[in-house]
Amino acid sequence: CQVKCCYVTRATKQQRALPNSVQIRPPLPVFLVSVVIEDVFTCDPCLFSRSLFARRVKDTQPVENRDPGWKLFGKVPPREGPVKDPKKIQKEYETKSGRAGASNPTSPRQSVRKNLDFEPLSTTALILEDRPANLPAKPAEEAQKHRQQYEEMVALAKKREMKEVQKRRKQLEDRCKLEESIDTPHFCRGIPPSVRGKVWSLAVGNDLNITHELFNICLSRAKEKWRTSAAPAPENNPEDAGSSDRESSLELIKLDISRTFPQLCIFQQGGPYHDVLHSILGAYTCYRPDVGYVQGMSFIAAVLILNLDTADAFIAFANLLNKPCQMAFFRVDHSLMLTYFAAFEVFFEENLPKLFAHFKNNNLSPDIYLIDWIFTLYSKSLPLDLACRVWDVFCRDGEEFLFRTALGLLRLYQDVLTSMDFILMAQFLTRLPDLLPGEQLFQHIASIHMSSRNRKWAQV
Repeated sequence: CQVKCCYVTRATKQQRALPNSVQIRPPLPVFLVSVVIEDVFTCDPCLFSRSLFARRVKDTQPVENRDPGWKLFGKVPPREGPVKDPKKIQKEYETKSGRAGASNPTSPRQSVRKNLDFEPLSTTALILEDRPANLPAKPAEEAQKHRQQYEEMVALAKKREMKEVQKRRKQLEDRCKLEESIDTPHFCRGIPPSVRGKVWSLAVGNDLNITHELFNICLSRAKEKWRTSAAPAPENNPEDAGSSDRESSLELIKLDISRTFPQLCIFQQGGPYHDVLHSILGAYTCYRPDVGYVQGMSFIAAVLILNLDTADAFIAFANLLNKPCQMAFFRVDHSLMLTYFAAFEVFFEENLPKLFAHFKNNNLSPDIYLIDWIFTLYSKSLPLDLACRVWDVFCRDGEEFLFRTALGLLRLYQDVLTSMDFILMAQFLTRLPDLLPGEQLFQHIASIHMSSRNRKWAQV
């Protein structure tokens, strides 16, 4: 080290003393200086006999006999002239380093990668190369240390990537389970309440193109009707009889609001949602005077109010009641209602033949219990959380799921119903138990087959 430092100091002084016309050789590359420092610390006795910093005037060595130069990750272009075979270079190096008779001639990098199940992506640039043949070999202890460090780095990278693979595999499995749960009502756990209203609104759509301005117009008209109804009524004009019949149902709304989810108390007089529910039902009555207000609508509007803003709840409410099944029931279209009942009995007999025969023997027709279920979309018959879960699938599958839910309820209580007569069955179905097992209900709903003689619900 002292010899080298003295030489560098002397060379620096000479360089400063030389005139500008004399060209001085540039300093050595960093990697070569590192090699020199490393060799100095190895105390090679032959080191001090070499002229490391001597400037060669002319290279008398033939081009084809030159030793290979440094390559950084294999991207530095080779020297001009023929390039020696890498296997030959490796053989010469092993001969000089005394490892020619080793039993395993493969490089440490090859032996490490041979034991790997796959090539770690994060270690593609991690290359363990031996020194070129024109440099002194590393001591055995140092070479073994470097080889061990390399193996540890590769093992650590492999472990990290295996964790990533397991993480991605688990995410894929969870995604598949989620998709299966969405496709099968059996696994329906319901939409998260934070996004439920938004999902419902998107699923129902807005085919009627109702805007917030239209809602405000209908609400203003409803308020005007309420004010005029409070004043003494003038003599009826025969020309207004058609529209006044339906819009007179505004008075019925006040009676029904207090009976909507009475256990919640939020829709009662003085409750936070009393006026909101009153506004939506009144605005719809003025928007569709041909339909007016029908008992059961308040429960549908109340469920929407709990999940949406007032104007958005009105838009979803109007579009939901405009569906063919709901419109048939709320407009009391007897012929279309009988068609729905007949289709329901086809699947009833297909899935529950024993209970179907018991209902027939007791003359219990579907209209006795189905009308109330369809009118309120199960929001009155089921606990509110279960009703919302039914709505989740109903918004996706449409009216078919309403009748499938009815068959699931009948299957859930099949053993109880078969032991009852007409009066007890009618009372039981019009007022279902409060403690209704939700998971069992959806299991029975999933077991219902909505196909009869290769015909689906819409075909029947």
